Amino acid sequence: MRIVLLFMLLAACGGLGAQKPSEIVSLLRNWYFSPAGAEEWLEAEVPGTVHQDLLRHQILPDPFYGTHEEKIQWVEEKDWEYKTVFTVTSAQLERDAAVLNFEGLDTYADVYLNGALILKADNMFVGYRVPVKPLLRCGENHLRVYFHSPVKQTLPQWQSNGFNYPADNDHRAERLSVFTRKAPYSYGWDWGIRMVTSGIWRPVTLCFQDVVRIEDLHIRQLELSENKARLSVELELERLAEGMLSPLKAVVTYFLPGQEPERIFRDVELDRERVTISIPCEIEQPQRWMPNGWGKPVLYQFEVKVYSGEEVVAARQQRVGLRTVKVVKEKDKWGESFYFEVNGVSLFAKGANYIPGDALLPAMSAERYRTLFRDIRDAHMNMIRVWGGGSYEDNLFYDLADENGILVWQDFMFACTTYPSDPVFLKRVEAEAEYNIRRLRNHACLAMWCGNNEIQEGIRYWGWKSKYTPAVYEGMCEGYDLLFKELLPGKVKELDGDRFYMPTSPDTANWGRPESWKFADSHNWGVWYGRKPFESLDEEIPRFMSEFGFQSFPEMKTISAFASQEDYGLESRVMNAHQKSTIGNELIRTYMERDYVVPEKFEDFVYVGLVMQGRGIRRGLEAHRRNRPYCMGTLYWQLNDSWPVVSWSGIDYYGNWKALHYQAKRAFAPLAVSVLQAEDSLQFWLLSDLPEAHKGLVLEAELTDFYGRVLGRKVFKADVAANTSVLAGGWDMNGIEVFDGRKMYLSMTLKDESGKKWVEEPYFFVRPKELDLPEIVVNYKMKVMDGVCEVVLKSAGLAKDVFIEVPVQGARFSDNFFDLLPVTPRKVVITSPAFKKGGQAGIKINHLRNTYK
Repeated sequence: MRIVLLFMLLAACGGLGAQKPSEIVSLLRNWYFSPAGAEEWLEAEVPGTVHQDLLRHQILPDPFYGTHEEKIQWVEEKDWEYKTVFTVTSAQLERDAAVLNFEGLDTYADVYLNGALILKADNMFVGYRVPVKPLLRCGENHLRVYFHSPVKQTLPQWQSNGFNYPADNDHRAERLSVFTRKAPYSYGWDWGIRMVTSGIWRPVTLCFQDVVRIEDLHIRQLELSENKARLSVELELERLAEGMLSPLKAVVTYFLPGQEPERIFRDVELDRERVTISIPCEIEQPQRWMPNGWGKPVLYQFEVKVYSGEEVVAARQQRVGLRTVKVVKEKDKWGESFYFEVNGVSLFAKGANYIPGDALLPAMSAERYRTLFRDIRDAHMNMIRVWGGGSYEDNLFYDLADENGILVWQDFMFACTTYPSDPVFLKRVEAEAEYNIRRLRNHACLAMWCGNNEIQEGIRYWGWKSKYTPAVYEGMCEGYDLLFKELLPGKVKELDGDRFYMPTSPDTANWGRPESWKFADSHNWGVWYGRKPFESLDEEIPRFMSEFGFQSFPEMKTISAFASQEDYGLESRVMNAHQKSTIGNELIRTYMERDYVVPEKFEDFVYVGLVMQGRGIRRGLEAHRRNRPYCMGTLYWQLNDSWPVVSWSGIDYYGNWKALHYQAKRAFAPLAVSVLQAEDSLQFWLLSDLPEAHKGLVLEAELTDFYGRVLGRKVFKADVAANTSVLAGGWDMNGIEVFDGRKMYLSMTLKDESGKKWVEEPYFFVRPKELDLPEIVVNYKMKVMDGVCEVVLKSAGLAKDVFIEVPVQGARFSDNFFDLLPVTPRKVVITSPAFKKGGQAGIKINHLRNTYK
């Protein structure tokens, strides 16, 4: 049997004849669930979880409301069953093969088809393909899935273990999460609800095929230059039919708008059950995939079709971005570097750490993912770290990262504790690694693999050595090496050898040991856990900041979604139920007392906390950018929430931007101004992530009082090279007789030679609580249209940190949490489907001086 491989551009296959491709039958309807053995069947939704089905039938209370988390814990103790009936035709049974495809089972599941046990699943992070043709019947077929309680399933293992693993985020006395290959955060975290789920959490399909199946498609990039891209298209084919067959031909199509078709022919013999074929391919004058802010993330479309005579018997599609990504981790004059080089140019990484978008993973809709990536892109980010305590994300997540030019730092799913290393566990991890490496390796966005989050740091510095016996501790260390220094790097080398792998993050640095900050990436928790002031971020500069952060409450409309008015208090039972960090509320107040006037009213406390979080973290983001090339990246903790909660996030569960996300957008602007102050002396830094140089930039700094009177002015001219930070000049305010930092600010404007305005922002000299803010009223005019509300604000004096509220979850603001300058109108556009022409928007406006009551 022989295959002729034909490479083409654009779909020119119509002349090859009729198509009889694989037939994929979706099995997402007519599902029912019941407590195991009870035969109490209710309608279920797939993909989904048992928690979602119980909520739908009002058997569970809303787990996000009040203290209801306590009322849902019984679910994890039970076994659950799911069943459906589907129909198969005689024509389908005549196909060469039928494969049942489970993309995700959570987690310990026995699968029965027509009474036969076809699968015993034990890993949430893998998909399962089961050949089932001999078991199928013409007509009705019965599929049943029995989910074992992940708690009961692993309790015997814990009981026989002899010690409790240091999985402190597992909110149960018996730390069972480490034994199960399941999203760790579902057992609880210091920002997360405990919802230990079970269910068919990703789609189920039944695929009928003939002759051959494309088991895998890997498009390896071997070389990339301005003139040529050299690729290897690697197909893994599985033969489904025996005996003599008509000649097969595989057609590989790749295209980009505006290019002419090209064709490459090659004969390949298919003489075994499974064959891997590597075909060289060259693209002349390739267009490159570029990260957000550098250009377009160009994607080529590849499609493989395998023909038997005139019929298509197998097909596969994949988008590919042509780019080079190199992680430079080398000894240098300072210590050891850590940065990303994209298309041969050093990239300053700007972004955040991503956690799962929902405590119930199937609740993440396509629209929520698209909104998330719009938020990421619009904040000028170019990188997201998929953190290791969650889940390997949905395919759509990586598709959207490709489309938006967002690089992905991908952790394997291990975090903050040691794990078992027995043969069964290692076998599960090996299968998980292979499945997800194969699934993700074609994505242009995928920048690196990281073995785990903070486990090596825990082994070294978190007191585990004194907590456990020498034998147990040594076993943990040996197991760590097996998992993260042998198994995982071995699988990456085997399956995705062109990408960088790092065993752990942070690699070397520890936030309590300053000498270590000179090496690789850092998680700096001096601010927050170390109780250091935000000013420390100006001095404690790492080579690459992969975690740092500060908490805030979400805004009041989100709090009102889980609490009633009588719960509005820092130490109320409900607020404590939604604050998973034991020191959280106390720390927020401690930091607020340092820098702000602490409001008496709870609602104002929440607002000031949002302002403080945004301003504080922005300070670190700017400090990191100022210090390039010593520091070459900053990913703050954390981007998002998985439920309505007090946390380190910049975007709350309902998609509302906190002040942090607005401040990150300003700090990450392609061309930004950063002021570094020592006493009354100022340095003005220009921060550029633009891929081209800018000459003749003009920075105007006007000393202005809180009613708009200009008291002094200075102009700086500077040239800024591409992708760099430069000191534009300084200003010693001691030389100005009228200077009083409590009553004045600098109005800064940055323009280029064409007059384009890149930056227009104020700078304040003292802490907010030291400002002599005027008592003013913010006036506004509002126009409500379908889907849009336009607001124009104006005040006689400075209104600091203006926050516009609307009672609509997820409403999008063109800007918010900004300083409204005196007698200067400011237009804000708010978009939401909830707005109707002629209606009311329910706007409320707050600013710092308004909270002094």
